[in-house]
Amino acid sequence: MGASNSDRVKKGIERAPHRSLLYANGFADWEMKRPWVGVVNAANAIVPGHNHLGSLVQAVKNGVYAAGGLPIEFPTIGVCDGIAMNHRGMKYSLPSRELVKDTIEVMTEAHGFDALVMVTNCDKIIPGMAMSALSLDIPAIILSGGPMLPGNYRGRRVDLNSIFEGVGRLIAGEISEDDLAELEPSVCPTCGSCAGMFTANTMNCVLEALGMALPGNGTIPAVYSERTRLAKEAGRAIMTLVEKNIRPSDIVTAEAIDNALAVDVALGGSTNTCLHIPAIARYAGMKLPLSRIDEISRKTPHLCSMSPGGSHFIVDLYQAGGIAALMSQLLENGLISGKPMTVTGRSVAENLAGVKVRDPEVIRPMSDPVHSEGGIAILHGNIAPAGCVVKQGAVLPEMMKHEGPARVFDGEEAAFKAISSKSIKPGDVVVIINEGPKGGPGMREMLSPTATLAGLGLDSSVALITDGRFSGASRGASIGHVSPEAAVGGPIGLVREGDGIKIDIPARTIELLVTEEELAARASASKSALRPAGSDFLERYREFVTSGADGAVFRETNREWKDA
Repeated sequence: MGASNSDRVKKGIERAPHRSLLYANGFADWEMKRPWVGVVNAANAIVPGHNHLGSLVQAVKNGVYAAGGLPIEFPTIGVCDGIAMNHRGMKYSLPSRELVKDTIEVMTEAHGFDALVMVTNCDKIIPGMAMSALSLDIPAIILSGGPMLPGNYRGRRVDLNSIFEGVGRLIAGEISEDDLAELEPSVCPTCGSCAGMFTANTMNCVLEALGMALPGNGTIPAVYSERTRLAKEAGRAIMTLVEKNIRPSDIVTAEAIDNALAVDVALGGSTNTCLHIPAIARYAGMKLPLSRIDEISRKTPHLCSMSPGGSHFIVDLYQAGGIAALMSQLLENGLISGKPMTVTGRSVAENLAGVKVRDPEVIRPMSDPVHSEGGIAILHGNIAPAGCVVKQGAVLPEMMKHEGPARVFDGEEAAFKAISSKSIKPGDVVVIINEGPKGGPGMREMLSPTATLAGLGLDSSVALITDGRFSGASRGASIGHVSPEAAVGGPIGLVREGDGIKIDIPARTIELLVTEEELAARASASKSALRPAGSDFLERYREFVTSGADGAVFRETNREWKDA
């Protein structure tokens, strides 16, 4: 191996002061000569997915050290979306993705690390780490802390979504406050990322499918000792990548991105991947249009009925053979490529040799899918000229087509107040505006409105559309990422109370039933103004962030682009 990143920090007589500082850390001179592996620890004391990350980080460091590297730990930030939900804090969640990316880049470039193992859990940290890996393009592996086990409530398995929907059931009079109080401590029984196929677990599975995480990353439960063994293996594997000089740019190719998308839609994963996978692709030098996601979803069946849309949890997927088993089935049927390189140092096909599905009830055969199409659909129409996103795998059959009057709300709080006061009626289409990347700012997830509608039993008769986004735990006809957003003059901002809206998910259309002349008149009379961000950080974010249709990344820098 030639000169390393760390050589610029540690070699030569002019680096004597640098080595003095390293001696102060307790490093011996022979340790300093090893490759430097930055071990990124996302742990904090408020995120339940992070309670155990310290022990996993230590296992990674042990693996690195045993394989001849020098592990050097440093932190990054992380937001718990569940705790940030339904209040001002959610404005900071999506922006934190860019901060995670930037903090890792700052630490790595400032100190000359040769490679990275990034230990994470939770929604925005995972893609932020992948974006950073591609931006830096040094050998890197992403390791998740693993999923939480489901809870048990009166003999029924439950997860975080159960308590959000429980609020709606309480409002509907279906359960008592005592029932809700009993449910409350039951839904999150262990550390880990929440037990359903929500955004964190979707992204942990996607990173495995992309080749940036080891097999097992997406599904081994947080509390299983196998997760610790995987962490040790990640430490060993990074040294193989350093030795062979295998970099993220060798792994994240157009074929690998297609593999990740196919796995995502086969799982029925979170709509937030329609932000995160395009953002990851951007740092691999590729533009990934929403149309490509829809194309892959149309030809890839939905094979796993996972919470919130189905009855299975991540631990069930683990026991069925995990992401490797799902990928083996997709590979056998020509729906993914076996060629891409992975962080094992082997190709996808080599990793999947001999892997079989262990439970066809959890990973359904191609002949008996949950749905014939994948879990995500991209809709277009006069209300969303640049597109919008729905998790069609979690939409009830009767809501795949819907027409009704618009109930328009400026912001999540107003909509949630109307829903919780039972002002929304069957047939309505709830429209929430000014929650996009710029308008929010921050493109808040809105689990409370969708979960409360479901708890009230209205997910079978009410649709919800927004220029904001939804939690991976959302289900129902919840259509987000409407682009362009209201804050930049998008037509969703021209919807008026009582306007008819027609949704046809199979046809991929969403239409505001108003004439072009009327829309033009409304646009000419419109005087849209951004609400105050209330924060210097959010004002800066608003200035640089792009559309949800582009992954809500920051404005492009000068670079060569290729198609994904």
